[in-house]
Amino acid sequence: MESKFESNGTAVTEFILLGLVETARLQPAIFVIFFFAYLLTVGGNLSILAAVLVEPKLHTPMYFFLGNLSMLDVGCISVTVPSMLGRLLSHKRTVPYGACLTQLFFFHQLAGVDCFLLTAMAYDRFLAICRPLTYSTRMNHTVQRILVATSWACAFSNALTHTVAISTLDFCGPNVINHFYCDLPQLFQLSCSSTQLNELLLFGLGVLMAGAPVILIVTSYIHVAAAVLRIRSSEGRKKAFSTCGSHLTVVGIFYGTGVFSYMRLGSVEASDKDKGIGILNTVISPMLNPLIYSLRNPDVQGALRRVLTGKRDMA
Repeated sequence: MESKFESNGTAVTEFILLGLVETARLQPAIFVIFFFAYLLTVGGNLSILAAVLVEPKLHTPMYFFLGNLSMLDVGCISVTVPSMLGRLLSHKRTVPYGACLTQLFFFHQLAGVDCFLLTAMAYDRFLAICRPLTYSTRMNHTVQRILVATSWACAFSNALTHTVAISTLDFCGPNVINHFYCDLPQLFQLSCSSTQLNELLLFGLGVLMAGAPVILIVTSYIHVAAAVLRIRSSEGRKKAFSTCGSHLTVVGIFYGTGVFSYMRLGSVEASDKDKGIGILNTVISPMLNPLIYSLRNPDVQGALRRVLTGKRDMA
């Protein structure tokens, strides 16, 4: 462990990330699995983005937000997995203090945008189904851009606050992180100064960043469900529920894993459960999103076929 002596004691200048497995013979298998998971996730999300860009049928607010979500998913997995793969190749498990905080900042930045973007998508479904006559004016291009820009600004404030707050903590003893990327709960456990204020900050901002969006999403879908049930045509109900069902599935995975990760304040012992939740957050969820949105959506499926085969719509 590298360290430097300062007036207030010894400060850690690098951390050791144990990764997913410590057994050497399992590491090649882990590398192959996560390498292909990364390629699949990036390829799947970029395909969705390309389909949204080239297909005129998908030039709607819902798919504008979906394209942004696809870019975020590529970003989220790129913040954590490539560095983990690099450490597996180099057999070097250390990460500098500054790089650790940088990774933490970008992870929370992108995850924060995800929170608000999923809320914007729920609001879009609410307007489309419950306020169809005013939908085009309430969800015009300017409103869409404002919603995305606001999402980035709020997420930036949250990520910067957490990064600055954790930089004030002292790390003077253990520097081993039982995880494959740097995150707040694991760093709290290593600090030799009080983390009570940091944990309160995490809880408070977590309520704002996750609690408020969840309330808005649930409220939107209560109204949506009531409106859909009033549709007399079974085909109409099926179409409305199919677009909403994809979004609700993504919301459930994203918020379910997020709440489990960050709302367990006071938990001192790091465990393999944290790694499992981390895999769900950073790998499984971004990898499933393209599949979830294309599985029951003929417009997306047709656009993806045209993108992958290079054929244009003859209509």
